[in-house]
Amino acid sequence: MFRLSNLIKSTLEDQKSRTLNGSIMIWNFTNRCNLLCHHCYSKADASKKDTLTLEEIKETIGRLKAGGVNFVIFSGGEPLLRSDIFEIAECMKENNIMTYLSTNGMYVKEHNVDRIIDTFNYIGISIDGIEEIHDQFRGQVGAYKKSIAAIKLIQAHGGNVGIRFTITKETQDSFYKMFDLVEELNVDKLYISHLVYSGRGEDNLSIDITKEQRREFVDFIINKAFEYYENDSNIDLVTGNMEMDAVMLLNRFKEQYPNKADILEKKLKAWAGNSAGNRLGNMDWAGNVKPDPFFPFNVGNYLETPFNEIWTSKENDLLNKLRQTPRQIEGKCASCDYIDICNGGSRSRAYAITGNLWDEDPSCYLTKEEMRR
Repeated sequence: MFRLSNLIKSTLEDQKSRTLNGSIMIWNFTNRCNLLCHHCYSKADASKKDTLTLEEIKETIGRLKAGGVNFVIFSGGEPLLRSDIFEIAECMKENNIMTYLSTNGMYVKEHNVDRIIDTFNYIGISIDGIEEIHDQFRGQVGAYKKSIAAIKLIQAHGGNVGIRFTITKETQDSFYKMFDLVEELNVDKLYISHLVYSGRGEDNLSIDITKEQRREFVDFIINKAFEYYENDSNIDLVTGNMEMDAVMLLNRFKEQYPNKADILEKKLKAWAGNSAGNRLGNMDWAGNVKPDPFFPFNVGNYLETPFNEIWTSKENDLLNKLRQTPRQIEGKCASCDYIDICNGGSRSRAYAITGNLWDEDPSCYLTKEEMRR
């Protein structure tokens, strides 16, 4: 997760960057979902059944802190389909774990919105384009209107809500319109995710955009982040799954704020790029623990081995390699001067294309010149 707005503000105003001690876990409590999204890494659908019991969840929550986890993103499937979701979140709070909710918003209603706001520190709702594109991408007519209604309802009740958008060939025509939407709604955050080849995202590898298109979009995102800062806008811009965005931002600082570029570079080195298997992990409905939600391999199963033993293990070769800073990545990453910032990008994308976890990220859009300090 690359927090552009926070980095711009903290660098230009000589403030500390927003940081979170410990690891963030994306926990898929269910594989049930009322939608059938083209890019879903879980391949979730309505016919699935919950296999993870509340007792198993509570037992594992008690081991998260011992594993260094201070933050959990509730995901799925659709997490609000679980009738015990609030009890799970309350157990998190009792263990001093911060919680975010990632939802399609279609189950946010007048009767439960206050409880959702009181329970979760932040609510992220997925929007994949203008109405027609969103409904087609999500596999249900009327989904867009229901998700937008949920955003407005949360805002009306004083909640903290943002929009999550994934860039693909199918959604790219709505890219610029997403900024119009967040400005119109004045949401707290726009999280723009680059496609990772996993789940249905791997099945639909052909839906990814070109590197040239990605550069154009990233350049626009950075321009918008500066615009929001200069206009004192509260909209927070964040990108995901494309750590090369950090190099683009640094190059922009070198041109526009050369006296601040060294400060930003220190912040980016401390951030250290892709953190899968280190500050980021994934837990699914079957007990599997992975370095990130898209990763092709598990590092353990928390229903068989206590989570903290899995996550703090010094004997797991895969976790040890992922936690090297910077990682030893092949291809053009091996000669890139910014490997200490990007950390090689997505290992899941590399594996999906080459079958080699340690090859370069095939979606890297940096030129040879940009790879040199």
